[in-house]
Amino acid sequence: MARYADDLALAHVLADTADSLAMSRFRALDLHVTSKPDLTPVSDADTAVEKALRSTLARTRPRDGVLGEEYGSTGATGARQWVIDPIDGTKNYIRGVPIWATLISLMEGDEPVVGLVSAPALGRRWWAARGLGAFAGRHQAAATSIKVSGVSRLADASFCYSSLESWEQTGRLASMLDIMRKCWRSRAYGDFYGYMLLAEGALDIMVEPELSLWDIAALIPIVTEAGGTFTDLTGRSGPGGGSAIATNGKLHTDVLGKLTPGGLRAL
Repeated sequence: MARYADDLALAHVLADTADSLAMSRFRALDLHVTSKPDLTPVSDADTAVEKALRSTLARTRPRDGVLGEEYGSTGATGARQWVIDPIDGTKNYIRGVPIWATLISLMEGDEPVVGLVSAPALGRRWWAARGLGAFAGRHQAAATSIKVSGVSRLADASFCYSSLESWEQTGRLASMLDIMRKCWRSRAYGDFYGYMLLAEGALDIMVEPELSLWDIAALIPIVTEAGGTFTDLTGRSGPGGGSAIATNGKLHTDVLGKLTPGGLRAL
């Protein structure tokens, strides 16, 4: 397990670079924003961050592959692949909302083994590696171990979700509303932030119906090393399902059963 310590240290170096570049363009009057083919926005900060991280990885990990949101899959095709979302929360970023982050993950085969989320506008970073635990702080030298909550009833749970529109499109809006009514509190923080609050024990459930690999790979080690459970909507672990149900573990079966009844068979 200790072999991931060097990879995690590199992830912090990458995050330092990303923080500097992204913050230098945050709320810039000349920020350049265009639309991708799927009509989602991309800024010059997104592309600059990904290019810089790819350049560092090409020097330091030339045998590893790289997958990024803006430039796809490049490099070696071995068992190790770095997965990058240069700015998760681009819509927030371009509007001046400080809830955005760079997501960095290392995958071995189909499993993410290192995850780091850096949100410099919030002054906070979260990270984990398989077998090494989960931590949060302003930087590696100011780390605090984090763990999920002990809440065991939906009636006491804080529930977080992505936009209701996306759940309506999947035909699960009624199930979502039912869960929200049963929970103590519900909020739509969205993107990376709900998962990090879950890992810290500040909320108990986070769900999203549609995700790409770069949206999810860095989150899984942090949530699971903090003691949580992370599956897709069918109940399968890992990042390949394109959706997410993340909980403190105690609530997982209940949430999965209400949101995706058939998913219980996969647990």
